Amino acid sequence: MAIRTGKACDEIAELRDKRFKLSASELVRMVNDARSRTLQLVDDLDDEQLNVRPLEVVNPFLWELGHTAFFYEALLLRILDRVEPLMEGADNLYDSFKVDHDDRWSLPLPSREKTLEYMSRTKQLVVERLHSHEPSAAETYLYLLCVLHEDMHGEAFIFMRQTLEYPRPQLAVANADEMTERFGRGPLPGDVEIPGGTFQLGATPDDPFVFDNEKWAHPVEVAAFKIARAPVTNAEFAEFMEDGGYSKRELWSYQGWVWRAKAGVQCPIYWKRGDNGWLRRDFDKLVPLQEHAPVTHVTWYEAEAYCNWAGRRLPTEAEWEMAAGAEPAAGRGGITQRKRRYPWGDDPPSPDRCNLDSRFMGCADVGAFSDGDSAFGCRQMIGNVWEWTASPFYPFPGYIVDFPYKEYSAPWFGDRKVLKGGGWATRSRLACNKYRNFFPPDRNDVSAGFRTCAK
Repeated sequence: MAIRTGKACDEIAELRDKRFKLSASELVRMVNDARSRTLQLVDDLDDEQLNVRPLEVVNPFLWELGHTAFFYEALLLRILDRVEPLMEGADNLYDSFKVDHDDRWSLPLPSREKTLEYMSRTKQLVVERLHSHEPSAAETYLYLLCVLHEDMHGEAFIFMRQTLEYPRPQLAVANADEMTERFGRGPLPGDVEIPGGTFQLGATPDDPFVFDNEKWAHPVEVAAFKIARAPVTNAEFAEFMEDGGYSKRELWSYQGWVWRAKAGVQCPIYWKRGDNGWLRRDFDKLVPLQEHAPVTHVTWYEAEAYCNWAGRRLPTEAEWEMAAGAEPAAGRGGITQRKRRYPWGDDPPSPDRCNLDSRFMGCADVGAFSDGDSAFGCRQMIGNVWEWTASPFYPFPGYIVDFPYKEYSAPWFGDRKVLKGGGWATRSRLACNKYRNFFPPDRNDVSAGFRTCAK
């Protein structure tokens, strides 16, 4: 990652609404919370489990931990305080754009103890800095950038544990039966109608935090459309499979069929047929398939093939965000100019509205969390499962590479697809309607599903 110094903080402030600041105490709470979660996700793993074999969709655990700490050093402490490197050679170990993914297994990474010491030292300096004075708007932005970056890697640790067939993380989780009792269960069939109109896609300058690829809101003309009230369920996807969906060439795009044939895929990656029906691997255990939970860990190609089989299509990014955040205009059709930050409004996420923060360590049925419905009646557009859209990941009009972490988006434009909404392992301070996730269409290690639109 490029390290920006000198007037970087002033330049960042020019990009932000200078009125948005968080208190030092609130930022300390966030930093401590993010780091505590990171450590909880690896504390129970022994040294052998930390030394994973090379795989395209994971990183060495020790590299990932060191990289998370390095981000605070490089993107915060060096920019704001010009600190000297805290570990000799850290840039050549942990800078993700200096070290190719495949080379991370051959690096002379510090031991577990040294890595944890580096993480502790970095956090200590960040917290001490916050205790010394109240942050400016530009400083608030950098602190939040580092916290949210650590949140993203925390979610990646959960994906890695699933990929590697490790036990589920030792996090405090709510009782699944209690969740069902309080928040509902079952399917949620049917579509809602979204009126056409001009929709402002993307973030606005008064949003409290903005990633570079969300800038800026711009008008998009969207024709009226119908979108499913809920994501596609396991039961619905099983019907596609039982009808030979994986063997019907006409349902797949050229690239999708090449991926399917090369990988030898006949079902979602973690499914296995049992004596009494389909099972799903949940970390290190096989569990009965939840019929009405959203299908997850499917690629964009699988979502596309299902849509072709069902006579449906994936929503575009603009359609998805419109269904999640727009409000109907009273009495005259169309939509208002107001955009909600979350499907239910502008209040932050809460346990009665969405499944986030690994609170239940898995997906709920698509019929749960009715209090989180959008203005048009779409459910679970935030939380439970990431949702593929039809849209390739491109910059919005006027995008400029001027972000303090300029490699966050720019290298990935063009060959990835946009996902929206957040999943059950996403942190609630990250998920909102405007947030854009992006992965290659062949990735199935991500907790991603999809909802469909009528053609």
